[in-house]
Amino acid sequence: MLRSVVLPCLLLALAPALPGCAPSEAAPAPVEALTEPEDPSTAPVQTVASPDTTDERPELPEGFVRLRDVAPGIAQEMRYATAYNFIGEPIDGYLAPECILTEPAADALAEAARRLARQHLGLKVYDCYRPQTAVDHFARWTGYDDQSMKEAFYPSEAKGWLFSLGYIATRSGHSRGSTVDLTLVRLPAAASVRTDFPTPDEPLPRCDRPLGTPTGPDLEGGGRLPEGDFDMGTAYDCLSPLAATDSPDVSATARRNRNRLRTALSEAGFRNYSKEWWHFTLRGEPHPRTYFDFPVE
Repeated sequence: MLRSVVLPCLLLALAPALPGCAPSEAAPAPVEALTEPEDPSTAPVQTVASPDTTDERPELPEGFVRLRDVAPGIAQEMRYATAYNFIGEPIDGYLAPECILTEPAADALAEAARRLARQHLGLKVYDCYRPQTAVDHFARWTGYDDQSMKEAFYPSEAKGWLFSLGYIATRSGHSRGSTVDLTLVRLPAAASVRTDFPTPDEPLPRCDRPLGTPTGPDLEGGGRLPEGDFDMGTAYDCLSPLAATDSPDVSATARRNRNRLRTALSEAGFRNYSKEWWHFTLRGEPHPRTYFDFPVE
């Protein structure tokens, strides 16, 4: 979170069984783990004013691109531009549901999507570049009493522990522009994008429940929100130990799907943050010590 595709049989880990094929349990090649969260309080925050322009899309700082211009086939469901997130309101700095990345990160993500497409698989991004303004919004929220979205995003964790547990930090790798939150989907990827989300006025789905868990008088809320992706064991942005990429407490199907995603992104040059199966940072990122604060628009 917060920091904050080629043979039919190969697809068995992600889809119903095909005649004459058996699922493969072969372990993926080892991949490098990212040891975030880091909190380099002395690192600079670079504020970049959006220049006046006659183009309907604001100009980006040099070296940054919109992912849709590089890889239009990657779906975008930018949650922090909506109210369906762990805070429960659109996050400061997100003026549009747009994925912005450094050019090398966008190119690497496009390469991952091309490779996955050979297996009839796609990608959907939830968050990309994140302004420091948004990270500051997260930090302020930890001091509020409101826990209206707890059931959906941190059902088993105390809000006051989210910093110390590594789910929230005062600096996020996302603000460096080469970190992305994403998941694995079927093609066409755009068909996986949701626009209808529950609100705190109705029972919220628990992010740590198995898909299809029924509701009932003995249950708080319902089953996990169907997010249009392959079963990853938790919903996106679930602040829970179950979200750790190598958690042994999710299903075998979810573990295989997480490994498929991690292997595909590793081959394209990304490394995973071990506490969040969805969080990847480009190795050799161009701004390893600079945290930007221009808006997402």
